[in-house]
Parts: sequence; C-alpha cells; structure tokens
Amino acid sequence: MLSGKIVKLILYELLQFACLCIPVFAVMERFASVIHFMKSSATAYWLVVAASVAYVASVTLFVWVPLKYFILRTQRRPVTLAYVILSTLPCFAIIIASSKVQVDAGVKNDPFTELPVSLVLFSLICVDIVEKIRPLCLTGQGLDFEMPGPVLTHSEQVTSVSRQLQANGRDGGASPRSPVRNGTISGHWRDADEEGTSRTSSTAYLYTSHSYSGPFRFVWIREPRHDLFVATFLFWFDTVEMVRVAGTDLVYYSAWVFPIYILAFLSILRVVITPDSPLLASSSVLTQDLPFLVMRVCLVAVFGYVTPVLYILKNIFTAVSFMYFVFMTKLKLLSRESMF
Repeated sequence: MLSGKIVKLILYELLQFACLCIPVFAVMERFASVIHFMKSSATAYWLVVAASVAYVASVTLFVWVPLKYFILRTQRRPVTLAYVILSTLPCFAIIIASSKVQVDAGVKNDPFTELPVSLVLFSLICVDIVEKIRPLCLTGQGLDFEMPGPVLTHSEQVTSVSRQLQANGRDGGASPRSPVRNGTISGHWRDADEEGTSRTSSTAYLYTSHSYSGPFRFVWIREPRHDLFVATFLFWFDTVEMVRVAGTDLVYYSAWVFPIYILAFLSILRVVITPDSPLLASSSVLTQDLPFLVMRVCLVAVFGYVTPVLYILKNIFTAVSFMYFVFMTKLKLLSRESMF
C-alpha cells in the first residue's frame, strides 16, 4: 500500500505536469482557431495543434522528466524557473503572435483574452503554491494553528544588566570580571545604561496562547497553510491586472501589447527567488513596481482609464516606501530615532 508521502508526491507531480501541458494546449488551440478563420483551411488548424502536441511531448521527455529526476535526487527545486521558460514564455509568445497576425491581416476575429490568459496565470500560481507547500503536511494541524493573543499577565520593573552590576558593586565591591569599581560604573557601561533606560519600557508584556472553545472557535484559528494560498494569490495580483489590461481591445490590437507582455514576463521571473530571500523586496520594486508604474501612466495617457488608478497608487507607494526606508532613512537628518 502506498504511503502518504508517495501519494502526496504523485499528486504534486500530476498537478504540476497538468499546469505545464494544459495552458500550452489551450493557447495553441485558440491560435489555431484564428489561423483557421483567416485561411479557411482545416489543414492549418491541425498543423498548429500537432505542433503543440509535439512541443509538449518533446519538452516532457527531454526537459521536464530529467529535471524532475534531478530534483528528486539532489533535493533542489528549480521547477518554477523551468515552468516559466517552458510554459509561460511560449504561451505569452503565442498570444502576442495571435495579436500580430490579426493586426497584419486587418481582421479582429478573436480577442484571445480571458480564458487562455487566466489559465496561464492560474497554472503559474498553482505551480508556485505546490513548491511552497511541498515541505508542509496536508493533514493534521499547522505549526501556528491557534493564533496567540497578547495578555498582560505580569507587570514589573525591567532592570537592565548594568543596573544589576551597579547594585552588585554597592553590595560588596566589584568582581574581577565586572566593570564596576568601588560602587561606581565605568563610562562605557553608564552610557549603555542610560541609553537602555530611555529605550526600555517600564512594563513587560508576556504573550500567552489562548485555547478557545465553543461553536465559534474557528474565528480565532490561524492556519499557515491557508495563509500560504492567500499570500501567493496576492503576490500575483499586480501581474494579473497588467496582463488583463493587455487583453482589452484597444490595447490588444496595438503595439502596446508587446511591452506589456515583456514587462509581465520579467515580473514573473521573481518566482525563481525563494520566499524568504532578501532579494525578493528589491526585485519586486525593480522588475514590477517601477516598470509597471511607467507603463500604466503611459496607458492611461494614451487609452484613458483602461487600468484602475488603484494599481498606479500601489506601484507609487510601494516604490516610494522602499526607497525611503532603505535609502532615505540612512541620511543623517533622518537617522535620528528621537524624531518620531
């Protein structure tokens, strides 16, 4: 009988393989439909479909399966990078090619927007979720299943280490390893004591976890695996909105579709960075917020409000807050903590 780990591994691999194949088939089929409408030839339709089948088969045999074997043997996980290159990039290229073919022929038959694009991005999100949730168990409770709540259980005066040393010196002289001399303290420790006293609160708050019971106990529950799903979708919403703008008729049949999909693909490359990497914040600003801000301002100036102003404000505040807290706060004028 198969163990739970084997079943989970099989489910993950089947889901990722489906996310690799289905978007390519869907996008290529829509592209084949456009070619069939323009040329009125069933042969062209089936040639495009056959090309998609050949591409998926070759990628699976020569890239995906060897890569999976390498990952299982070495415990490395470059799956997201391979998926972005093998599936997302070809899908974006076919979508752009469909727009170019229709514009050159003077035919606007298929906007080629909602279902294929949503399927491509949803598959990307699924692959990202699988890679993040893979180390976690699918059964049982999470690590932080119950959300701890702050309760003031004890209040006492917080004593710094230097005050204790000073008290010990008054009691009976300084020990050989103590900086206290005859009931006094050296200048270094006195400065540290004064600085610590000014920054330390007079009370200490101890956090204890609650065990709630009753019919509404689920309201107080925090499940980290559910938080992972929510955070992953929020991580991709800005890119999803940018690609959605490219699907509108005014933008899709114009030259602006090229830079939009190029910038969207560059922002997708952030997925290869691990969630806890310090490079994630700077890469998000450089590959998403700043380029998307410039692109959205240009789109609003050319086509009107095809994109919500909310996303423009999001890009502005994200980029400005990153620059302020990372660079501006290091200036001498803003480096003093006593100002605010």
